[in-house]
Amino acid sequence: MDLFDMMAREGHEQVMFFRDKAKKLKAIIALHDTTLGPALGGTRMFPYKTEEEAILDALRLSKGMTLKSGACGNHFGGGKGIIWGDPDRDKDEGLFRAYGRFIEGLNGRFITGTDVGTYPADFVHCLPETQYVVGLPSEYGGSGDTSVLTAYGVFLGILACVEEVFGRRDLQGMSVAVQGLGKVGKKLCVHLKEAGARLIVADIKDSRAREVSSELGATLVSPSEILEVEADIFSPNAMGGILNEETIPKLNCRIVAGAANNQLANPYDAIRLFQRGILYAPDYIVNAGGVIGVADELEGYNPERARRKVENIPLLLKKVFRISREEGIDTEKAAGRMVEARLREVLQLKGIYVPER
Repeated sequence: MDLFDMMAREGHEQVMFFRDKAKKLKAIIALHDTTLGPALGGTRMFPYKTEEEAILDALRLSKGMTLKSGACGNHFGGGKGIIWGDPDRDKDEGLFRAYGRFIEGLNGRFITGTDVGTYPADFVHCLPETQYVVGLPSEYGGSGDTSVLTAYGVFLGILACVEEVFGRRDLQGMSVAVQGLGKVGKKLCVHLKEAGARLIVADIKDSRAREVSSELGATLVSPSEILEVEADIFSPNAMGGILNEETIPKLNCRIVAGAANNQLANPYDAIRLFQRGILYAPDYIVNAGGVIGVADELEGYNPERARRKVENIPLLLKKVFRISREEGIDTEKAAGRMVEARLREVLQLKGIYVPER
């Protein structure tokens, strides 16, 4: 792979590789754009099949964080950490302390916290080595489980989509097909159930799917069926790339809105959804609740303040939908234009000289 060519094409600033002498840690940190401030993004731990797969995920996810912070008003750039390993077998204190030491060496250029495969308690092990971690347990002064605000934001985003498509402000009796019942997906299902929605659920872990189905009275289907079930809303909350040229023609819904990152396999997939008349909520806006929470943590975490910021997600989506309608473009392109305008504005401000104090 031509890494420099890929970085240039997508606008990345820096990609770093780390290993510790004990040979426990294999990590990648990708910084996409720091126009708005230091890069902020979670660290994912996953047993990638190849080195190339891990690098591509770091590149895609870090760009997504630039878009996410740019859209939701955070004063941070986009970055992402990848730990190449099995989160069920390879975690220990030494691995996260080594990772923390490398992060400290970046001197605040990258701030990180939880993502797929990592939890607040994991980053407690980083604390002896670095100050640049967020999403810590509340007893350590952190915001705790970021999936709480992420799920809340996705729920509010779904309500905004329903108002746009169906002209109503409730979910009573509406059907939602939820793919992925992990940290965010299960919490989202609780919100949806309390709002009166009918749930159809699937997860690659059968035991987890059965548990959620039993607890919430949801209809259980297999992972291979969830994309094709008839529902008002499809909510992807697992891994990325789920919306592509093969799956989009199979969708039987009016809205796609979920917490998964990088839901589109490529930019043209947003056009495919647009052409089918399916409203797509850009993932980096609708799932921004977690990063909003950890950004607030850097100001001295205030739960109510963070929650109020998350409640702006529907307003952002409505702006995207308006741009899409008025310009006849897909919602992914509309959201991208909104973020690009903010980055240009901030970049112009940096042309104003401010003397050092």
